[in-house]
Amino acid sequence: MTVIEAYLGELRTRLDGPASAKRDLLREARDGLNDAADAYREGGWSEQDAQRRAVDDFGPVHLIARDYQAELGMDSGTRTLWKLIIGVPVMQLAWEFAREWTFGDWSRLDTPTPGWYLYIAQFSHGSVFVVPVLGVFALVCMRWLSRRMDGRRLVRTAGVLIGEAVGLNLFSVALLVFATGLIDASRLFLSVPCGILMVLWVVVSVRLALLARRSWRSCATIVT
Repeated sequence: MTVIEAYLGELRTRLDGPASAKRDLLREARDGLNDAADAYREGGWSEQDAQRRAVDDFGPVHLIARDYQAELGMDSGTRTLWKLIIGVPVMQLAWEFAREWTFGDWSRLDTPTPGWYLYIAQFSHGSVFVVPVLGVFALVCMRWLSRRMDGRRLVRTAGVLIGEAVGLNLFSVALLVFATGLIDASRLFLSVPCGILMVLWVVVSVRLALLARRSWRSCATIVT
């Protein structure tokens, strides 16, 4: 294994994030190292020495990994926010359309609706609009802060913003599902399309929470 490949291998093991973004960063590092090594070879250095000097110029692997990890954390966080901003309203609109199309008006329900449940339903429906707004706010803040913070502080702050938006969505979905099941579990499956969309909504919400956790893990990776 060459000096450059050994360096890139160690750098790869220190990075955690989306595979495509990680691959792009490593490709960028390889191109930079190869160009530097080519310049040293043209200056009369041997292959081994040229690669070693290129690696030394590039910087200690733990410092480069810290900077790259910050980029990966931001990339992961941005992708999560866009999925949140687009996915939450789409899921709500799709479920409402399926209910109207396959079930009809709420007056067709067989069981009475307690007064307290209306507050939970209003909170859940309201969060469908609040969550995307929080997501957009987080994106704007991340862009603004990227010009004023170093990578580590920025990723930590982004992790908090993403966690708040994703956490609110997951909490509202879990609360609605629990309350609905407590009153009448059949309301979760008003029709086959509604049932499928409800399950998909829960899966998407959990998936977003896991993606947010990846951003937090990126913070921990940078700190260590």
